[in-house]
Amino acid sequence: MEINLNHVDYIQVGVTSQKTMKLLPAIGRKATQKVAVADHDGVLTCFGMKKGEAVPVFKTLPGQKISRLELGGAQGTPQEKIFVSCGSEVRGFTKKGKQFLCFEANLTESINAMHVSGADLFVCASYIYNHYCDCKDQDYYLSGDKINDIVCLPVETVGRTVPILACQDRVLRVLQGSELLYDVEVPGPPSVLELNDKDGEGEEVLYGTADGKLGLVKITESSHVSKWEINNDKRRGGILCIDTFDLVGDGVRDILVGRDDGTVEVYVLDSSNEPILRFEHVLSESVTSIQGGCVGKENYDEVLTTSYTGWVTGLTSEPQQMEAGPGEEVKMSKETQAKVAALRSELEQLQVKVLQGREKYQQSSQSSTAVSTVPVFSVNDKFTLCQEDASYSLTLEVQTAIDNLLLQSDVPIDLLDVDKNSAVVSFSECDSEQPNGNFLLATYRCQANTTRLELKVRSIEGQYGTLQAYITPRLQPKACQVRQYQIKPLSLHQRTHSIDQDRPVNTLSLVGQFSFAEIHSWVVFCLPEVPEKTPAGDKISFYFHNTFLGTQLEATYCKGEAHFKSDNISTISILKDVLSKEATKRKINLNISYDINEDSVSHTLTMIHPKLEYQLLLAKKVQLIDALKELQVHEGNADFLIPEYHSILDESAHLLEEYKKQPAHLERLYGMITDLFIDKFKFKGQNVKTKVSLLLEILDNYDLNSLMDFFNEV
Repeated sequence: MEINLNHVDYIQVGVTSQKTMKLLPAIGRKATQKVAVADHDGVLTCFGMKKGEAVPVFKTLPGQKISRLELGGAQGTPQEKIFVSCGSEVRGFTKKGKQFLCFEANLTESINAMHVSGADLFVCASYIYNHYCDCKDQDYYLSGDKINDIVCLPVETVGRTVPILACQDRVLRVLQGSELLYDVEVPGPPSVLELNDKDGEGEEVLYGTADGKLGLVKITESSHVSKWEINNDKRRGGILCIDTFDLVGDGVRDILVGRDDGTVEVYVLDSSNEPILRFEHVLSESVTSIQGGCVGKENYDEVLTTSYTGWVTGLTSEPQQMEAGPGEEVKMSKETQAKVAALRSELEQLQVKVLQGREKYQQSSQSSTAVSTVPVFSVNDKFTLCQEDASYSLTLEVQTAIDNLLLQSDVPIDLLDVDKNSAVVSFSECDSEQPNGNFLLATYRCQANTTRLELKVRSIEGQYGTLQAYITPRLQPKACQVRQYQIKPLSLHQRTHSIDQDRPVNTLSLVGQFSFAEIHSWVVFCLPEVPEKTPAGDKISFYFHNTFLGTQLEATYCKGEAHFKSDNISTISILKDVLSKEATKRKINLNISYDINEDSVSHTLTMIHPKLEYQLLLAKKVQLIDALKELQVHEGNADFLIPEYHSILDESAHLLEEYKKQPAHLERLYGMITDLFIDKFKFKGQNVKTKVSLLLEILDNYDLNSLMDFFNEV
């Protein structure tokens, strides 16, 4: 069954955070529902729809930024009390707007996740979880990594309090009181949690990850059962919000998903309870909240969303005005005509106000006593490593249109093509030889009304520094915000739950007078996805895999001792150089020892082999395309060509696109093999840089066996 939904905008509030919009329960069976939405201005707005117009129920005064909004109420009654978190405070409002609660949680950090269940309040700051009952302290837990979201299994069906934390280290932590009951490993950093079967047993929890994966897990008293998992094959954005609602009307709740690239998805469960994507719609901004219900008109269900800049938008099943065919006039109802006339009148008034404001600004700016104030604007940014293509995705979202963006980097990075990006890019010459010189200066000029920009960059492991983005919106007077992103020495490594213990490994061991906090800060400096906070306990182990090559790394350390194991010598070499440098800066004497496994070199070369072979073949095919096209034009057809050349011509567009998407890919692989060659002999105390030219000759006539022989013979 196909789902047809039509886009309709309701109101715009201020900039919104994740999960700050909810639908209040309907009073009648088919009545429309009221909407509660909160923003960064600290304003809580509650409105309903009447004759196509948004009618406010109440609106609070501005205050501190609101980070979460939840509904609550006594168990067994309609959940129509509104709770918001701002800073370390939780406030409660009735559905009419009367404030009945102002609770100070006394946390040192702002609340970033919250759940309300009857008299129980669950709040989370960065690493801290607190449970209060009737505003009195009950339980406390310190997480090993940042907490992104919290959900609690319904007490009325499960019979006990079971909080579940979504943590940045790819783990769902199931708690019992103040203790960890067990961990649930998930395939990416979980960003949002939602109960699946709110009306049934209530043991199933939906999770969405920052890299766009969606999954369902059943939480039992002693363990968990993974039901299903959907990979992000289409490379959509990360998931920010989930809801369940019976949109199709078959008695089974459908899954509504909102992503940070503006995609709204509806998944329907088939007869075997497997999800199938039935509807997809793309908005121009990230979707911060999503709800299923009835808002615009009775009897018409819809998917309600809130975007980053505060647009409350409905995707409704109500049929919209039919479009006219060729030569036909558009027939509008009187209601629609009146709405269009009111909008035109409002637009004219706004244009007059803008002109008056500009004139006033021009007059005041000529005064000698006038002081120009810098306009304040919000920027929502995300810098994440994509596992699929071993690149970093930089997403920038501004509450107003972006005029231009300047990217500056003091380390060598490649800019990759992004299909969604319509901005015009231009490069400036850089002098990287100078101290603090630039390796990249690129300017993106955006088209009108571009509020979201997505870029992709690829770094080189071993080269570390800072990438800076200077964001200039279309505002007067001109203002700019700078955002900084650290490119780490082992930037292409990603956290993983376990590694293959059967691979040949090289070991780096450090012994010295360093504290647990100091060695942890060095690991944070070297590797991504490591929590900045020093872990609890005396010893910790982290596992990583290289997204570009597939090699792995194990880091185990405690006070005064650290061990790093990897099947790639270059990874060990980078760690040795960087950690030595950091220890020297702090005047700490290190005793460094290493154990090199010769078999690991051939193992790494074997892992590089398929990638290198593919890129060499791709480059060869791309070189042939122009010559084959010329032959085709000259001969009038391509029937005389052998099948191999035929397929190159047929796939020429795809081959060129693939080649364009991966600039300098071949050079990267050559560079990695060269580094491996130099590092292998560096640990033996030999300098083989003079032999690099011979190595490049072998790579130009590539054969895996010849390459391995060269590594062994030298």
